[in-house]
Amino acid sequence: MADPRSERLTAEERDIFRRLIGIMIPADPEMALPSADDPLILEDCIATLGRDSAAIRILLADLKRFGFPDLPADQAEAKAMALLGENRTEVQALSRVVVAAYYRDDRVMLAYGREPRAPFPKGHVLPQGDWALLDSVKQKDPFWRDDRGA
Repeated sequence: MADPRSERLTAEERDIFRRLIGIMIPADPEMALPSADDPLILEDCIATLGRDSAAIRILLADLKRFGFPDLPADQAEAKAMALLGENRTEVQALSRVVVAAYYRDDRVMLAYGREPRAPFPKGHVLPQGDWALLDSVKQKDPFWRDDRGA
């Protein structure tokens, strides 16, 4: 049997995946944000499944078993939201893949007023915070092991 990470999603898995991520991150026309099942974002998600593909396939198989592909929209959304609320490794893998692909999309970054580029080499300017919040941490005894003299 081939390594599941190297296998492409079947057409059925792809349809379930598309429906699931569309529910996970719906479009917001008011902010001009696409949904996660937008063709460009969907393709990015699928292309970058990598090490998470086996976990995501487990989720897709679970959804298939529950009849997710044939559920009416409101029932599919309820089932998807219940699944996404579970503390499972597979859900974490799905979230990692979908959120990363979503925020790589230039349209999403522009909708949030961010320049669609990598953070480096230019970096991003962050507002200065209250450094006094770190005073209690600075006063603590060191908690690391000093191996310099060993």
